[in-house]
Amino acid sequence: MTNRFPLNMLLARLVLMTFAGLTFAQEAQYQDIIDAKPMFKTLPNHLELAPSSVGTAGTTALTLWSGSFIDLTKSKITYTMVGTNPAVSNVSTTIPVYIIPIKMVYGSTNGSRTFDPLTAKASNGLSVISNIIASPIFKKGVNFTQGSTNLGTTQYVDAFQRGNFWEYVQTHTGYHVLLGTPTVLPEQTIKVASTLGSVLNNPFSTGLVGTYDIFSFDSKLQTIMKNFTQVHPGVLPLFITYDIYLTEGGCCIGGYHSANGTQPGGQTYAYATYVGSPGAFSQNVSAISHEIGEWMDDPFVNNKVHCTDNNVLEVGDPLEGRSNYGAFPYTLNGFTYDLQSLVFIGYFGAPRATSVHSWLAFQNDESSVCPGQ
Repeated sequence: MTNRFPLNMLLARLVLMTFAGLTFAQEAQYQDIIDAKPMFKTLPNHLELAPSSVGTAGTTALTLWSGSFIDLTKSKITYTMVGTNPAVSNVSTTIPVYIIPIKMVYGSTNGSRTFDPLTAKASNGLSVISNIIASPIFKKGVNFTQGSTNLGTTQYVDAFQRGNFWEYVQTHTGYHVLLGTPTVLPEQTIKVASTLGSVLNNPFSTGLVGTYDIFSFDSKLQTIMKNFTQVHPGVLPLFITYDIYLTEGGCCIGGYHSANGTQPGGQTYAYATYVGSPGAFSQNVSAISHEIGEWMDDPFVNNKVHCTDNNVLEVGDPLEGRSNYGAFPYTLNGFTYDLQSLVFIGYFGAPRATSVHSWLAFQNDESSVCPGQ
């Protein structure tokens, strides 16, 4: 006996099969990230890309100072940081900042999704870029009191640096290293090839994220910097993405900083992602606080130290694996920002008395000097 299906039943079955196929494809498209690890990177200084000239109209060098200490291995460590020397200076330095938003576009073969920091909204209704500018990274709305010591109502990384060299700043109370109110330059778009990145489930929280190869990304940034006359050695170009993790073989990189050429005429720059999912790695401004802190204390990625966990003076990396990825909540104008704690210079073997309360980190969340000291 031959079975015959009515036409309407046959059409209904075809619709169900098509829907199931689309659902399967969607599930396969947004896969989990295997062996995800929260991390930050430093890229080696691009010496071959040093700016050709400094000192022409509008191109001044970054304000820098140099210091040294004898570490616990009895070795002399020399370093260069942004600002003026807190041991002899009682002035405030302001570094101009240019934010360059990066829109990441994924096509039909790797996610069919766009991540745009200009259009994405934070819970307070501000765009991601506006919320960054309204944060304690750039605003002086938070009073940073560490232990019993008031470091000032100031920007976050300035408060950190004041605490870092409190031995001098408690006398030189006018000492600050501040970031200027950012100028937002025109957004740049990167179309992500399927061989370099895709859209995946956020391994640290809910929602989706895009991934992209860090070296391909940095190559794009080099081209972008050349196209903006505003970018010169005396300013900080800060690149921002939304819900993006970079990759280097594995995932997930929340940010990095580097430089083209050495001091005093090299071009420094930084990149960080803003992840909107609560509790995720690099949520809101935590990655930005990490990278700005490291840029200030190791702007040219060449402050060598004798630590087995860190061969350069990177103040954010030792704490990135802590609870909440090393970040602490601060509320400003009704929004809770997550700011990552940063280690003080004593962590790298400098005299601990240099820093506030002889602490090893801004939140007193580190009890040991670096491995190797």
